[in-house]
Amino acid sequence: MSGIVVHLPEGNGGDAVTLRLGPGERVLFGRGSSTTPVGLRLGDEAVSRLAGEIRATDDHWQLSNLSTTHGYLVENPEGAGEYLRVPPRRVGAPIPFEFSRVVLPSRGETPVHLQVFAPDHVYLDPHAAGGSWESRTLTAYSLDETATYFLVLVALCEPWLRDRSPVAVPTTPQVVERLRGHAACTRLTARAVSAHIDYLADEKLRISAPAPDGAGRADRRNGKREAVVGLALKFGIVSEEHLALLPPRTGSAVPGR
Repeated sequence: MSGIVVHLPEGNGGDAVTLRLGPGERVLFGRGSSTTPVGLRLGDEAVSRLAGEIRATDDHWQLSNLSTTHGYLVENPEGAGEYLRVPPRRVGAPIPFEFSRVVLPSRGETPVHLQVFAPDHVYLDPHAAGGSWESRTLTAYSLDETATYFLVLVALCEPWLRDRSPVAVPTTPQVVERLRGHAACTRLTARAVSAHIDYLADEKLRISAPAPDGAGRADRRNGKREAVVGLALKFGIVSEEHLALLPPRTGSAVPGR
């Protein structure tokens, strides 16, 4: 993945917005005004007109806190509670997380937040022998097996791995239900699952199959899920041993049936 994906969820003062930034590109966020344009508008009175800037680089992204009074938190939703605090007026703070939630103080019951998918974190081939960095082999698909997007991928592939027969790809609601018993997925929503599938297809697995002419949104979504499952199984990205990552199955949580 080159660049980052920034997502402003619905409910932060406006409609949901998703932006893709290439290396060197940036986006300003804040409450904004006619004289202070911002790319991501946060509709909360406690947020500065010009609250901050997100800048993409080749291998990470940077957060600038342009507020003079409020610190911002950058959380790792898929970790064990890790977070960074970016103090007021801090410029260009490097963020190490692959998936981050930028949280700003607000006057509402819940803070406003942005989500950022970082540049692809590169991993060495686990079977590669030692030696210099230049001589080592990198994995073709760098996936973090502790991340929620990988759990989504395993849930999508589960019917094939268990039955080894052609079955329907689990739908988004079925994936949500299948992962509900996992400690990291108690608040997982259908919208979040769709975002993880998009991230897998567009960034992690780099699937660029065009949608058929006249295909509706549901058809495009189904085609993307099928392409993700097909590639993951074809190249052994997901195998039977990964099924242990899923919560125990119940009679009502068998996807693809």
